[in-house]
Amino acid sequence: MRLLRLAKIVIVSLRFGLDRMVLTADRSGQLVRLWRIVFFWRRFSEPRAVRLRRALESLGPIFVKFGQMLSTRRDLLPLDIAEELALLQDRVPPFPSAEAIAVIEKLYGRPVDEVFAEFERTPVASASVAQVHFARLQDGTEVAIKVLRPGIERVIAHDMALLDAGATLLDRLWPEGRRLKPREVVAEFAKHLRDELDLMREAANCSQLRRNFTDSKLLVVPEVYWDYCGKSVMVMERMHGVPISRTPALLAQGTDLSALSRAGVEIFFTQVFRDGFFHADMHPGNIFVHADGRYIALDFGIMGTLTDVDKNYLAQNFLAFFQRDYKRVAQAHIDAGWVPAHTRVDEFESAIRAVCEPIFDKPLKDISFGKTLLRLFQTARRFEMEVQPQLVLLQKTLLNIEGLGRQLDPELDLWTTAKPFLERWMGNQVGFSALVRHVKEEAPYWATTLPQLPRLIHHALSTPDRIESARRDMARLAQAQRRQSLGLTVVGTLLAALLALELWRLVGS
Repeated sequence: MRLLRLAKIVIVSLRFGLDRMVLTADRSGQLVRLWRIVFFWRRFSEPRAVRLRRALESLGPIFVKFGQMLSTRRDLLPLDIAEELALLQDRVPPFPSAEAIAVIEKLYGRPVDEVFAEFERTPVASASVAQVHFARLQDGTEVAIKVLRPGIERVIAHDMALLDAGATLLDRLWPEGRRLKPREVVAEFAKHLRDELDLMREAANCSQLRRNFTDSKLLVVPEVYWDYCGKSVMVMERMHGVPISRTPALLAQGTDLSALSRAGVEIFFTQVFRDGFFHADMHPGNIFVHADGRYIALDFGIMGTLTDVDKNYLAQNFLAFFQRDYKRVAQAHIDAGWVPAHTRVDEFESAIRAVCEPIFDKPLKDISFGKTLLRLFQTARRFEMEVQPQLVLLQKTLLNIEGLGRQLDPELDLWTTAKPFLERWMGNQVGFSALVRHVKEEAPYWATTLPQLPRLIHHALSTPDRIESARRDMARLAQAQRRQSLGLTVVGTLLAALLALELWRLVGS
């Protein structure tokens, strides 16, 4: 099966001319000329990026998802390819309902009609990994049931093995390919896929996000019904709303599009800076709008997390960009450890200024947060910055939010909308109130640790191995001190001799 799949990949690659993209690495041009002679009948009128997108669509859903993930790595890919791959849509025909029912009945150990009062056989949505059916619990609660595609683990294992083999060849045969780090990219993709194959993980993500936005006036997250969930089945509250991409329907239900776009920005920055836990797959298919104007989040397979260091780094950079304080941007990178400590601040500052100054010639409403962050990453890579996966997910989400916000309100000024939020967050991170909060957070740890200190010190001093180690350390220190004293004595003697010689010369003269 793997050989047949490999043969199909080779045939599709030749049909769309993907081989030419690799051969262009030969600077002499001889391989390209030879290849054109061998395949003299092939003519390509479409750009390389379009051909790559169409090839991935021909190879099936796993390769489509891989292309979608690649489109987020704009710090690695040429811009034309990244833009084209962003157009990939995960259009997958649903699998037979009988197979979905079999997966559900295997989990519950009884017929589906005994578990649910109603179960709609026709799926309402289908993707590469799972599909969704509507149902009703025995108490009348409306639910949505996400069912993992049967046999998908085997399909993914085969395709990932081929992708890894292709990445290895690319790394060895194409000099430009090494810069793209193909094996690392494939490994990152495999991790995301493994996460999506465990619906219990997705259910936990959904539950966490719902808890973070309890009683929120901006965002609604479905409730998870844990008694019905398993690794291959997830049951959650059915949500009623209008897809955010259907602008006429939103206007018909009286939604204020300008307010909706601003609310989307606030939701994003709340997730990032307040919670450090954000929905990282916010494309239009995963966002609905409630009749009361609130956002509805769906599909929680990919979530991003940020540490306090990440959040501080991002807030400082965004605010410094807004103020054109490029030295502060450079210093923030070094302080966060994203670039080596030996980096010269002035050189890094100059590189950032060269990239960012042209951006500010535009009106603020036309400046892209996502593209600014992308250019920052690209510049920082020249200074040995290794882009962190969580920041790549953040950049992808930010681009999605910007696209949605400006689709709803073309005049949306993302900077003006976000700046007060960032300043308020930064204000909460420094000063006396922040100190009090940190002390409260650490107090339980101190209360547990401080009473143990005398015992721990006694244990450290009374352990034979530690005593012997301490003796060796003291002996080394004493030896170093003796050497230092000897050196000082020699130097002192020489200085005294020189002084005596100089006095004798003066007296004698």
